[in-house]
Amino acid sequence: MKLEGRAKRHRRVRKKVIGTTQRPRLSVFRSLRHIYVQLLDDENAKTLLSVSTCSKDCSEKIKYGGNIAAAKAVGKMLGEKALNNKITDVVFDRGGYLYHGRIKALADAARKAGLKF
Repeated sequence: MKLEGRAKRHRRVRKKVIGTTQRPRLSVFRSLRHIYVQLLDDENAKTLLSVSTCSKDCSEKIKYGGNIAAAKAVGKMLGEKALNNKITDVVFDRGGYLYHGRIKALADAARKAGLKF
């Protein structure tokens, strides 16, 4: 039931949120142990960037990926990588999750790192 509700909310959000080459979609997925973030160009069906607590550069800094501290680190790393690739504007796709906790921490860290959404 819980997964079905999240999937329904995500479909509802995805009707309106579309990533372009100039303004890619920042998509978030969280599990109990990890958090995954991608910048997606939906027009060309391409993944421009991805960062997660599983990636090598991130897993060295983070002991456990299922908490707010890990979400902040991933958001900061995503913001830095995006700026290096000359991406400043994105649209935020919360993935059907409520905007609080890890999702909010990730979004705030990405904004602080320089992304605009």
